[in-house]
Amino acid sequence: MQIRALRCFGEHAGTGNPALVIEGDHATEEARRALAQARNTTCVYLDGEVVDFYYPHMRSPLCLHATLAVAHVLFARHPDASSLAVTTAMRGQRLELLRDEEVFYIRLQAQEAAQPAPAPGLLAQLLDAPGFVPASPPRVASVGSPKLLVEVPDAALHALRPDLQAIAAWGKQAGINGIYAWCRLQDGLDAGRFEGRNFNHLDPALEDSATGVAAGALSVLLGHGIILLQGRATGQSCLIRTKVENGAILVGGRAEPDAVIASFAR
Repeated sequence: MQIRALRCFGEHAGTGNPALVIEGDHATEEARRALAQARNTTCVYLDGEVVDFYYPHMRSPLCLHATLAVAHVLFARHPDASSLAVTTAMRGQRLELLRDEEVFYIRLQAQEAAQPAPAPGLLAQLLDAPGFVPASPPRVASVGSPKLLVEVPDAALHALRPDLQAIAAWGKQAGINGIYAWCRLQDGLDAGRFEGRNFNHLDPALEDSATGVAAGALSVLLGHGIILLQGRATGQSCLIRTKVENGAILVGGRAEPDAVIASFAR
């Protein structure tokens, strides 16, 4: 078994969301879950051209920051390739991988998503924000993992302390993979950009520093490419770039070996 440690979607060198790319392992799903939990890190098992994603608390149908880590590994192996492709283990979703100098992209398609109507007061309850009123109507969008996209005023984003257990329970019932709270940045150099936080882990300490599927979903909702910042709540500065090309959604960012957790590799 070979384990490679990477950080993905970092705004700068040395930052980003960590992922472990594991090859040569044919363990059971239970054993894979246990390893991800023991390492407390997102793990992606690369079996030929099939990718299988595990968070510390669950198996996932799609994880784009881990797919970015896979792109780094595969393009290093095929330096002359203009594009590569992998398929997800859970749903058989084809993911096309592209490279533009230091930025890797994943080409995806928007997917149909149910639109459950949150009951009055539900968002305030889930976000533990009494009196909360979203800045625009909440919508579900998906590029493979449906997210409830909730726009908040930029000043409110980092004050949120959501009820993660309630979000998980509601999401399971509604078929939604968590809430993505997002805002439009208005001031300074960040004007015209977006910022977000993803709420789908049960432990606040495991909040994502970057959520590529949410960036893709938000691009579906808005209908154009964006620059999305994330990770201030976790101390990791992440930047996700998206493009909309011929109906496809491209989600991209940096990926680099992680010196901090490279000692896991063996």
